[in-house]
Amino acid sequence: MLTRFSGIVKKEFSELIKDRLYLTFVFFVPLIVLFMLGYGLNFDVKGLPLAFLDYDRSKLSREYIDSFVNSEYFKLYALVDNYEEAFHLMYSGLIRAIIVIPQDFSQKLYKGEKTEVQMLVDGTYPSRAEVVKGYLTAINALFNQRLRKGKDNMRPQFEIETRVWYNPGLESKNFIMPGMLVTTLCFYPVILACLLVVREKELGSILNYYTSPAKRWEIILGKAIPYVFVSFLTYLLLFLITVFVFKAKFIGNFFVLSLASILYLFCTVGLGLFISTITKTQITAMLLAFVATVIPTYLYSGFLYPVSSMEFSGRLISRIIPATYFLDIVRGIYLKGLPISYFLPNLFSLSIYALIVYTATILNFRKRM
Repeated sequence: MLTRFSGIVKKEFSELIKDRLYLTFVFFVPLIVLFMLGYGLNFDVKGLPLAFLDYDRSKLSREYIDSFVNSEYFKLYALVDNYEEAFHLMYSGLIRAIIVIPQDFSQKLYKGEKTEVQMLVDGTYPSRAEVVKGYLTAINALFNQRLRKGKDNMRPQFEIETRVWYNPGLESKNFIMPGMLVTTLCFYPVILACLLVVREKELGSILNYYTSPAKRWEIILGKAIPYVFVSFLTYLLLFLITVFVFKAKFIGNFFVLSLASILYLFCTVGLGLFISTITKTQITAMLLAFVATVIPTYLYSGFLYPVSSMEFSGRLISRIIPATYFLDIVRGIYLKGLPISYFLPNLFSLSIYALIVYTATILNFRKRM
């Protein structure tokens, strides 16, 4: 069994190395795409899930919270009791900002004294953080206006203190580069792997596998491993470019990121193999791979805007895309330096995805025999 399996692996490596044009496609096209989109992309998005830490707990503080909740630009995610709970929500990516209302909020407003409200913004999405600042200013101006026109005739001195976390300079490269790493490692391994079986169908060499004593899983995994390996080399190149060429912020653990990338690449290569087993021509396989990866990854993975801001249908689609889970891991490691314990649910989801896609591929390959 081991001899057959290793023979398939060696054969696929040999085929890959002999085709210089194909090998060039593997390494250089992702780099070209990264450079082109890395220098050219900029995003503007809005919408923000908020958490409030209300130490005042007064009628006035509740009215202040309502001024955000009733706005179309924000939605209330949680009312927390302490900083630790709020920070956990921020680390997990469930909220994008925390608003802290001080204990003497209403008391100072009634006295007409200067009052400060603290806002902590997740800088992972820089364009969104900039938009939030503008919306905050507008909402606070409206709240102050309403207070002045109220029956108490208050003259509040109301200010916001804003701090941006994880990406204090709100630099687009810290948002775009990790996302580009994820999207590039999604569609290129799929496009490469989607040709593996269908190409041999067109050439007729697939009959060698049909008549061989090799088991189905040996054939599928034997074909997958070389492409996972070369895709991992591409990942290393892309990582070095994001950090040393584009100077994207990276404060996390490289080995955790690499471990997650291997699992992710098994998912994407497996998806390509599955497409290869259900199609009859290489053109069909590539078109299906493009539609199944590029469009969903860019629109629904959280690359352009947070999944939490999507409609229900968008959030549902995002759950069946492996890039969604890997993107959370990549941005969490790049910008937040989170340990592996935060990513266990994402890694588990990627493992389940890989198990399903390889099982489906092996079963479908049997139907063609």
